[in-house]
Amino acid sequence: MKIVQHTKSLIETINEELKNIDTANEDIITKSKLAVSYLIQQLNDLKSQVRKHKFSSTKTEIQFFKHLKPAIYSKLIYYSNVFKIENRKPKGTDKSIRKHYEKELNRIEMFSNNNLEFSDYLRHNSTYLDEKYFVRGNYDIELYMDTFIYDSDPDFCTSHDYKVSKIYANDLLIIFLKTQLANLERKENYTQSKHTTSQKSLFTWSASKTDCVELIYSLYLTQSINKGNIELKELAAHFEKQFNIPIDDLYKMFLQIKERKTNPTKYIDSLKTALLAKLQEKA
Repeated sequence: MKIVQHTKSLIETINEELKNIDTANEDIITKSKLAVSYLIQQLNDLKSQVRKHKFSSTKTEIQFFKHLKPAIYSKLIYYSNVFKIENRKPKGTDKSIRKHYEKELNRIEMFSNNNLEFSDYLRHNSTYLDEKYFVRGNYDIELYMDTFIYDSDPDFCTSHDYKVSKIYANDLLIIFLKTQLANLERKENYTQSKHTTSQKSLFTWSASKTDCVELIYSLYLTQSINKGNIELKELAAHFEKQFNIPIDDLYKMFLQIKERKTNPTKYIDSLKTALLAKLQEKA
């Protein structure tokens, strides 16, 4: 068995299953627990395969520990942290919840600041230290290894593959935390608007919420409102108020639109089609 090809196929399977878990469960804690359990099983199976089959070259070993294993392990770190963040979320006011999320963002920032050199190495696709970072047994204390490496499985770990996974997981966590903070802000804005006016808008958005998000991003990115002098969350809040539609997951829905395999601009295209059809009607 070619372990690299096997892992690439496994990554596709895992991503599909994680989408299924996300779709089937609304509760964040529940979906995180299911994802963690599933990912642990897949990583254990992958570990067994790595022990059974040798890498064909140093190049393929580097590819596995620099790119492939982190693509899976980062998801485990991400969902584990989401579970902890949500499980420890204060039961009090929105202000205390906001502080909780901001504290987590500060932790990520601290990790990033402590690993700037290695992050730059990854972001710039550097390779000159790959044989030290991503080949098993090549430990060099001067390269700032995580201390737990001494207790880790030498067959399934290098000195820096965990750090790659952590960086990728943090990228996902930043999106998650900023989404949660944006949801809180929209909730606060909605509460404020209810206090300032008791009159409900006469207009109701009747297309899907995803369609609404597609339109919001299109208007925002083309600077069609206030010549671009408006924040994305402000524009979303305006749509919520004017069209009586709660948009509590703006960033997540944008990611779903981005991941569409075919016709990512489905709603915008339908607007163009409808207008062209009207323009082509005979008077």
